Amino acid sequence: MNILDKSIKTALHDGLAIPAHPLALDGERKFDERRQRGLTRYYIASGAGGVAVGVHSTQFEIRDKKVGLFEPVLRIAMEEIHAAQITRPFVKVAGIVGPTDQAIAEAQLAAELGYDLGLLSAGGLGDWSEAELIQRAEKVADHIPLFGFYLQPSAGGRLLSHAFWRDFADIPNVHAIKMAPFNRYQSLDVIRAVLGSDRYADIALYTGNDDNIVADLLTTYRMWVNGSYREKEIVGGLLGHWAVWTHKAVELLEDIKHCKRSGSPSMSELLALGVQVTDVNAAIFDPHHQFHGCIPGIHEILRRQGLLEGRWCLNPSEELSPGQMEEIDRVYRDYPHLNDDDFVRQHMNEFLGGQANG
Repeated sequence: MNILDKSIKTALHDGLAIPAHPLALDGERKFDERRQRGLTRYYIASGAGGVAVGVHSTQFEIRDKKVGLFEPVLRIAMEEIHAAQITRPFVKVAGIVGPTDQAIAEAQLAAELGYDLGLLSAGGLGDWSEAELIQRAEKVADHIPLFGFYLQPSAGGRLLSHAFWRDFADIPNVHAIKMAPFNRYQSLDVIRAVLGSDRYADIALYTGNDDNIVADLLTTYRMWVNGSYREKEIVGGLLGHWAVWTHKAVELLEDIKHCKRSGSPSMSELLALGVQVTDVNAAIFDPHHQFHGCIPGIHEILRRQGLLEGRWCLNPSEELSPGQMEEIDRVYRDYPHLNDDDFVRQHMNEFLGGQANG
């Protein structure tokens, strides 16, 4: 069994900002390696605690044989991480999908490339029973430490019961779970399941609820288990939302940690800020059109900053929804304190090795 490094485990439990890495394409929808490397450099320079590559924000189509980008994007991110000679623990997470044989092959590749954890999704397996999904997870966990993933149905995921998450938490090589159902009841299913496991202290909880980031991170979850109360906090985020304005996201997480330690900034102040973050997310992630424009929304922010050349996705039908551009204009105007455009501008030459096309 592939064991998680102790320093990585400690950092994971301390709480990290982990952006979900997008995919850089040019105007012909071909891979733009220069900008792909530039994005990884941006996340490292922003102070992120890690990156998640090959996940939903990286576009699941990278696995198509005709596209053939799964290995290159994982490898290129690792090359940039090594080149940066990062002195702090930096958590490398690889997205893992598909039936058992495919998931194992992806886990083996990720482990060979040096990834610490596999973010295991049940997306596309809607006809599998929960028992079959647990068996799959147990087999994949033999090859890489697992980061569980509750992905919302509108983004390709499926509903999973409390009983599923209770069994999942008992898998010895599970070290973290990302909750992204965008639903408080379903998030509580995961938290209650983890607190009910004898391994509850070994599993770090991360928010993927881009609509509730700050409130998730500020809340202590206290539940009665076997005659006593157990507590758990959501310590960090693995978020597509944090793929943009990442430098400010890192600052936000540190402010939340400081609030929990000392009360400053105040919880009410952070909750008010959290509402603004959710408003921004609504513009970027396009919930009014069932999240159709979420990846183009991420790309549009990065395009405005010059990190990407355009919004192009591998699937030509993935574009901004009607009115989404205007919503992005609005949140840019209304919440200038949430963007990190100045930071990107100052470091653009470091990220792209030359002036970007803004």
